[in-house]
Amino acid sequence: MLVLIGPNGAGKSTIFNVISGFHRATSGRLAFRGEDITFLSPSAISRRGLVRTFQHASLLRDMTVHDNILIGALRAVRDRRGRERRVRETADLLGLGGLLDAVAGSLPHGHQRMLSIAIALAARPKLLCLDEPLTGLNATEIAAALETMQRIRREFAMTIMLVDHNMRAVMRICDRILVLNHGQKLAVGTPAEIRSDPEVIRAYLGDDA
Repeated sequence: MLVLIGPNGAGKSTIFNVISGFHRATSGRLAFRGEDITFLSPSAISRRGLVRTFQHASLLRDMTVHDNILIGALRAVRDRRGRERRVRETADLLGLGGLLDAVAGSLPHGHQRMLSIAIALAARPKLLCLDEPLTGLNATEIAAALETMQRIRREFAMTIMLVDHNMRAVMRICDRILVLNHGQKLAVGTPAEIRSDPEVIRAYLGDDA
């Protein structure tokens, strides 16, 4: 798991927007699984297995949990029975199995966060980009979310790229960390290396890291 960290305005969400096709790169080249995706649309990129969530829960609030997850499964699974199975498997994994008939907008914040991930996960991408999935969660919900991310990696051999400001949480689960500052790469390394990097401490982590 790769985690992107840095001060507000460092460019973390912009990177997600560019690699997922929502913003057009002004220079350079984007390659995913050996294919140039620089000028592809968001839908074309998602069909190739790169799917992302957003800072704010991205779901259809007036639709049920079931139908929200079904949207994520539509392109990935062709037959109706397979889609239903995908919806239920994904809901169970995200702790939403008993809420399939609930209206998405009526869910508590933590469940809405998990539903956003469920919609993306229903497509079973190769690369899942999660933009601040832990924001607003309490300690119990954070622990459950981290365990879910680990299960996703184990069960689907899926790469996860994560942006979040909860350093205690991300340090526990990530393999490598990329630190951005003012749109530039400040450092990249293991959690231990990043924690002890003087430049990173000065720019972002502070003395309490």
